[in-house]
Amino acid sequence: MATMPPERHAPSQPPGRPAGFHRVVRRLLTVVAAVAVGAGLLAAPAHAAPSVDEIDAQIDKQWEQLEPTIEQYNKVRAQLKVNQKKSADLEKKMVPLELESALAMNKVGDIAARYYIQGPSQDLGALLVNTKPGTLAEQLVILDRLADDQRRQIAGVLAVRDKYNKQKQKLDALIATELKQKADLETKKKQINAEIKRLTAMLPVTSIRPAGCPAIDGVVSSAARTAIKTACAQVGDPYVWGATGPNSFDCSGLTQYAYKAAGISLTHFTGAQWNEGRAVSRAEARPGDLVFFFSDLHHMGLYLGNNIMVHAPRTGKPVQVSSINTMPVAGFRRPY
Repeated sequence: MATMPPERHAPSQPPGRPAGFHRVVRRLLTVVAAVAVGAGLLAAPAHAAPSVDEIDAQIDKQWEQLEPTIEQYNKVRAQLKVNQKKSADLEKKMVPLELESALAMNKVGDIAARYYIQGPSQDLGALLVNTKPGTLAEQLVILDRLADDQRRQIAGVLAVRDKYNKQKQKLDALIATELKQKADLETKKKQINAEIKRLTAMLPVTSIRPAGCPAIDGVVSSAARTAIKTACAQVGDPYVWGATGPNSFDCSGLTQYAYKAAGISLTHFTGAQWNEGRAVSRAEARPGDLVFFFSDLHHMGLYLGNNIMVHAPRTGKPVQVSSINTMPVAGFRRPY
């Protein structure tokens, strides 16, 4: 005969709470958690990637450390070049002195050897047997004087040689020290360059579609982005000598107007804007940099990358986009 399963009793509820209370609470907690996750309250904190300007600031800080190192490197290298030339000049001067010293020492050696093998020379014998009164004493004094003079000559040669040797030793020690300094500086320079390279690799590529200019894909700071959009919006405006906008421009007037929109003040003069910006190489030039032409810097434009720029060319030619390769490039400057 089958037995019935034991009767199951629902757990007792606290007095005053209905049986469905816990179900309602669980549902409420689920809803609250979902809302919190949706609002990002329970999610792990997100860290935004650093902007171009922030990374540029880090690179600038690294550059402040690098530039004195480069200048110290240049100083040591220049000193090294001067001291190496001094050392080489001294070495050339020492060659005849060493030869003179060697000949003098050889002469002394020859005299000593001859006296040892042959005995006193005939000249000395003749002096010794001369019986004229006072002659022997006088001749002995002469011999002493001659030997003394020879000793002084040899000593003088050796003294000069030693003097140059000491100077050369000091220079060689200095050059050895500077070579070590140069090696240390090169190591430090490589370390800082590696850090700058690492930071530069972090620079995000941005895309700009400014009206009046081609699309730009590259590393562009917020200030450069504003300047580019402002300058490109002027494409087609007439060139007027001395004009700084808003409806007509000359070359430095256009760049001044563009960067003024970005909150950066530039002087209305190409030479001044050259000095107001930080030098960058052509390889490092980015969209938004200022590009200058001719040795006297009498023309400039706003670089857009890929060897093109927006600029105010001349009377009769409005603000336009063109290649930078139609004129001799003098250099690039970054005004921010």
